[in-house]
Formats: sequence, structure tokens, C-alpha cells
Amino acid sequence: QVRLVESGGGLVQAGGSLRLSCAASGRIFRINAMGWYRQAPGGQRELVATITSGGITNYADSVKGRFTISRDNAKNTVYLQMNSLKPEDTAVYYCNADGTHYNGPYYSTFNSWGQGTQVTVSS
Repeated sequence: QVRLVESGGGLVQAGGSLRLSCAASGRIFRINAMGWYRQAPGGQRELVATITSGGITNYADSVKGRFTISRDNAKNTVYLQMNSLKPEDTAVYYCNADGTHYNGPYYSTFNSWGQGTQVTVSS
């Protein structure tokens, strides 16, 4: 299986910045899209930003102009630079990746999630 491990969450004051990282490991052949999602207490998991292997990005309207997603294909790692943070950005942030991996003698697709990292923005 493909494992995703996030890091970089924490507590920050409103207006501050954080940078999240997510590294994928396993018998990876290719990663297509990578992305970040978040889930606030009592809320549903929602898309924050995604990036394709070619670098095409997509953002939720609520984070446009404040967050930047990027990836290092050689390291199978995706980043989320979060600036001008607001209390409403408080949530558990999850990394997601989909692609193809070696599964025994075969190739098969995967769609994996990280364990989540807490981001708390105080007012």
C-alpha cells in the first residue's frame, strides 16, 4: 500500500502562516493528483487544494490568494503554504494522493489518505 504522512500543523495566531508537508511512500509507480482537504469540528471534509503531476492547481474559493499548493515529484511530496490564516481555517488537514503502485507482480491503482494534522488559528 501507499502511505501518506503529514507534518507541519500547529497553533498560530490569526494572520500568521504555516506550511504543511505530506510525503508518500511505498512501491509507487506514479502519482497523479495530490491534494489537501480539511474537516472542521462538526463539519464535513472539504477540498482545500489539489495539484496534478503536471502542476495544474485548483483551490477552494475560501483559500484562493492565501494558500499555495506545490509538489516535488522526485520526493513524492506535496506542500501547502498557508498565509493570512483565519480562525475559520481551524481544522484537521488531510493529505490525499492517487496513482499507480506495484502490487505483487501487478500494477494497481491507489487512492490514499494521511492520518491528518491539526491546524488551529486563534483570534
